[in-house]
Amino acid sequence: MNSIRRGRLFDHVELKVKDIDKSKKFYRPVIETLGLSMSFENGKSFSVDEFLVIESEAPTQAVHLAFMAPHPAAVKMFYETALQNGGMCNGAPGERNFHTNYYSAYVLDPDGNNIEAVFHDPNSMRSVLLNSHL
Repeated sequence: MNSIRRGRLFDHVELKVKDIDKSKKFYRPVIETLGLSMSFENGKSFSVDEFLVIESEAPTQAVHLAFMAPHPAAVKMFYETALQNGGMCNGAPGERNFHTNYYSAYVLDPDGNNIEAVFHDPNSMRSVLLNSHL
């Protein structure tokens, strides 16, 4: 059986938000700290690569999204920028116990979703994968 493999798990993820302008004010500078930019936007939606945000009367709730950060300093910038643009602290930048050198920060977006920036040391991830029993 042939299958298309593009190197990622999801084609896209959709997040519904109550106020698109408030979400743009939050997400635009936050994603820029990770070296990304909006790839599409209009009055009721925007996207960043495969991440699609749409205004809705019934916003998505209690979602956890983790964005990859290129280095630990980007995690700190993500956190500080998020707080300056309407996010609420849900875990200050620091190492976590998930595996060696898992460095992340958590914020709640304007709709209360848990948004994380995480840096994985490539050498640490290699040892995690080699030692896993999946």
